[in-house]
Amino acid sequence: MKPVLPNQPIHPWQQRYHRNGPDYRFNSDISFSEIQAQFGFATIRLGRWVSPTEQQLAANLIFDALADLSFMLNVPPSVIGLRGSLHLAFGTDGNIDAKAHYQPGKRTLALAKNAGGGALAHEFWHAFDHYICSHLYPQSRCLLASDAWLNEQNYAAHPLNDALIAIFDTTLLSVDKNNPSEYLATAIALDKQSHSYYLSKPTEALARAFEAFIQDGKISNNFLASGTKQSKLAKSGGYPKSPLREQLNQNFARYFNLLGRALQN
Repeated sequence: MKPVLPNQPIHPWQQRYHRNGPDYRFNSDISFSEIQAQFGFATIRLGRWVSPTEQQLAANLIFDALADLSFMLNVPPSVIGLRGSLHLAFGTDGNIDAKAHYQPGKRTLALAKNAGGGALAHEFWHAFDHYICSHLYPQSRCLLASDAWLNEQNYAAHPLNDALIAIFDTTLLSVDKNNPSEYLATAIALDKQSHSYYLSKPTEALARAFEAFIQDGKISNNFLASGTKQSKLAKSGGYPKSPLREQLNQNFARYFNLLGRALQN
């Protein structure tokens, strides 16, 4: 993002979001059409209440975050748009309480205008979880691979799928695979305290583990991922802790490195 000149007003987003990573844009502004082309999104939709200034700030933030994600995963940019199947929306909900979410029925990753930052990696995992299900469990009727993992016995044999299942198993199961992992057990306890079933859902537990992997990466971008270390949820055990966290980080890195190499061959 371009530096703010002394006489220019500072937008709240410029104060809230911080990044330390490569300058992919060479300090130039980017457009949403360039984002769509670079990362292979099916469509990008902007809300009617997003001003031109906000559009430009958001485009730069989103481009940097997605480029960081592609770089850290070591995959081609087209993986971020899930090979042309993923739609992106920014500021379209019109709900002041809305943050960020993935809509499976529309295959849309939606970011709220003022509250979506920090959740991009989390929601990307949900989109990936949906996209990869048919490759991991071709016969399953589940929408998400994490739900299929919970309900199905066998997955399609393939080195990539073996590496992905290792992520699922390590996140959710004890070493002997007979009990929940300590991380999942904590999520179950937190759900019991709040009389809900959310944190311990496999898809949510995996998304938080992926967030932690991204925030632990060499690039710091709190528009992409934040809150996995010092937030109230993190301190209560809602994100993986050491040594499981390091093991999961290795598993995520191995899987996406394998995926990147497979797509480049």
